Amino acid sequence: MAMRSPASSRSEPPGFVVGLTGGIGSGKTTISNMLQSLGAAIVDTDLIAHALTAPGGAAMASIAEQFGADFVTPDGALDRARMRTLAFETPAARRRLEAILHPLIRAATEVEQSRAARVAPYIVFVIPLLIESGSWKERVDRVLVVDCSTDAQIARVQVRSNLAPAEVRTIIAQQATRQVRLDAADDVIVNEGDPSSLSARVGRLHDLYSRLAAASRH
Repeated sequence: MAMRSPASSRSEPPGFVVGLTGGIGSGKTTISNMLQSLGAAIVDTDLIAHALTAPGGAAMASIAEQFGADFVTPDGALDRARMRTLAFETPAARRRLEAILHPLIRAATEVEQSRAARVAPYIVFVIPLLIESGSWKERVDRVLVVDCSTDAQIARVQVRSNLAPAEVRTIIAQQATRQVRLDAADDVIVNEGDPSSLSARVGRLHDLYSRLAAASRH
């Protein structure tokens, strides 16, 4: 895939940006942690969204107004389980939630991007729905997809979140297909089998991104 225009030329905050994505349970956090250990700056949109919907989070007043008190826990956070059920069952409700969260997440990532560009060779945006969202694709210079089989996804999410296989399959069905993600990728890491082999593959990507970032600054 051809390189995108550098983020700095699109009037965005500075820095060479890699968009890391993958289906639920693919191992995005594993890969981002490894890149961070090598020196990359990580901006995780899921963590930002959690902060926005925590007690006192910047999104909570609008969420309470749009969805009602039933979707707010006693301590003032988003009731994630209730909202997850509503969002998967009602696309219009999911779009209403996204309309609240996405502008706030974008603003927060721009702040983090400006900060990170001063201290790291390149920046990794961890964006679960990068492929599904047209706006995110325009904000990154390169797309890294973490790929694995559906069976691996289901097994990992069951261990992590204690969800039933049918629930995990429902979530997977709401996301872009593996092939759609792979078609959009500049780089792919297959996260299956022996985890010890990941280190060398991630290291090669880090070297590539460091070189591309250095070239983009000249």
